Amino acid sequence: MHGWIILDKPLGLGSTHAVAAVKRNLREAGFGKVKVGHGGTLDPLATGVLPIALGEATKLCGRMLDASKTYSFTISFGTETSGLDAEGAVVATSSHRPTMDEVQAVLVKFMGLIEQIPPAYSAIKIDGKRAYDLARAGEMVEMKSRSVTVHDISVQDVATSGKLDAVTFTADVSKGTYIRSLARDIAYALGTVGHVSMLRRTRAGPFAWESAISLDKLNAFGQGAAQEDIILPMEAGLVDIPALDLSPEQARAVQQGRVLTGIAMKDGLHWARGADLRPLALVENIDGILKTVRGFNLTP
Repeated sequence: MHGWIILDKPLGLGSTHAVAAVKRNLREAGFGKVKVGHGGTLDPLATGVLPIALGEATKLCGRMLDASKTYSFTISFGTETSGLDAEGAVVATSSHRPTMDEVQAVLVKFMGLIEQIPPAYSAIKIDGKRAYDLARAGEMVEMKSRSVTVHDISVQDVATSGKLDAVTFTADVSKGTYIRSLARDIAYALGTVGHVSMLRRTRAGPFAWESAISLDKLNAFGQGAAQEDIILPMEAGLVDIPALDLSPEQARAVQQGRVLTGIAMKDGLHWARGADLRPLALVENIDGILKTVRGFNLTP
């Protein structure tokens, strides 16, 4: 059992609970004990694409964590909360509302490499403790600024009641980007305050929402529904990097972790496969020297 289940995570379900649900359904479907891991935490108040790796695909979870992601999110103006989302105490209010022209104009400030301060209610560790545990205990949490990249951000929808109450955006961002912080900073730049009232991840690395399944469909699989469209092959998590076809001799060398030279190929990360198209390893070519980054133990 090696591959991916792409869950459309529902509101209120944590990432660890989602992994537990996958494990339970795999057992109920008769697959026994399967190694399972997720490719990027998604807050309980967020919905959307949560890649869950099975078996040897768990070796790709690190790549998934490093991948860019796309979100749809709504900033509700006028109220800031302690968690910068729909939960938490109100910590600031403002009667000012921006115009649509002001919103469009300010977005250029949040494109490319930017600095942001993560929310106090986050999983970042401070002196070995999670920031959200410290914040919930009433301790002052000093979060350090970090560099992230916003590849693209645009307005998706608006809500008005005579004034601009909320705006929904689509953003394509690098790893480590906190959408709640991005929303806070956009509101500040517009001379007001705000919080995230809706957050949905629509893409994580190579996986888009079109390939995601509902929790109900996952549970139906555990109760005997067909496996078709539930479990994607392991190589579905590799489509964003080129494949490298190897001869039987080269395949043996890669599986043994030996360095190869003389293969005509571009520099960078590839996934190597043998004659049966089975993924053998992640490999990296630098100046004509091919080294194994991570091997896969997939039997024919």
